[in-house]
Amino acid sequence: MTLSTALLLSVPPLLWAGNAVVGRVVRGWMPPMTLNLVRWAIALLILLPLAGSVLRPGSGLWAAWRRFALLGLLGVGLYNSLQYLALQSSTPINVTLVASSMPVWMLLVGWLFFSASVNRRQVIGALLSIAGVLLVLSRGEWRQLLALHLVPGDLYMIAATISWAFYSWQLTRAQEPQHIRADWTAFLLGQIVFGLMWSGAFSAGEWAFGAPHILWSWPLAAALLYIALGPALIAYRCWGAGVQRAGPTVAGFFSNLTPLFAAMMSSAFLGEMPHLYHAAAFALIVGGIVFSSRH
Repeated sequence: MTLSTALLLSVPPLLWAGNAVVGRVVRGWMPPMTLNLVRWAIALLILLPLAGSVLRPGSGLWAAWRRFALLGLLGVGLYNSLQYLALQSSTPINVTLVASSMPVWMLLVGWLFFSASVNRRQVIGALLSIAGVLLVLSRGEWRQLLALHLVPGDLYMIAATISWAFYSWQLTRAQEPQHIRADWTAFLLGQIVFGLMWSGAFSAGEWAFGAPHILWSWPLAAALLYIALGPALIAYRCWGAGVQRAGPTVAGFFSNLTPLFAAMMSSAFLGEMPHLYHAAAFALIVGGIVFSSRH
């Protein structure tokens, strides 16, 4: 863990907090699955001039289509769609705090499916983080855990977090051609191409079985540009580089900085003031980060 690695892993939480706030703002302007589809379509157009050659026959991308289809499903398709769906019924603060259960899922997924070792400090740190998440889910009343009633957004965000844990662990397996993995634009573009197929299918189902609508406006256009550039391209680049340096388990704890940024942005832009239990939950989450990362 170096200063540059810590900075790499701190940029995505800041951008993802903004993504949660924007997703909450535009929830009545564009349906969640379509929002995710349009977001990644814009990101694709931005990356094409930089890495369009990876789409040519013989580049190695199509030979590794199973690998990129899986990464596209977990990172581009499921995680983001579920997060925008969660923001339909939950606030950015709650969504990002629920996502702070990431260390628990990172440890479990790594241990169960990737033969990763787990030490006592990581377990204690994860338990502190999950205690913070439970505090949010109970709205600050521990007795409510006995009769806990999760809103749909909480459940969607838990599913999204599990998907992201699998995605992050998959990044540690270099199963694609080396020249594609070495070029982050080509690597991400390959994921987006297949991820758009999944996102397109999800969006088609949304329009087929619901009654969605889109309210086009300049604020919506600006929001789409932000979530395509920041939380998508820049955050994915920094996250991928940080995970390759520090590993998914350590990176998972940095993702818990997102609620702090989300609380600040929600207060500034949405008027959704954090409560005392939010502060207590964040203290538990940060305590988990500090304890698990100590040598």
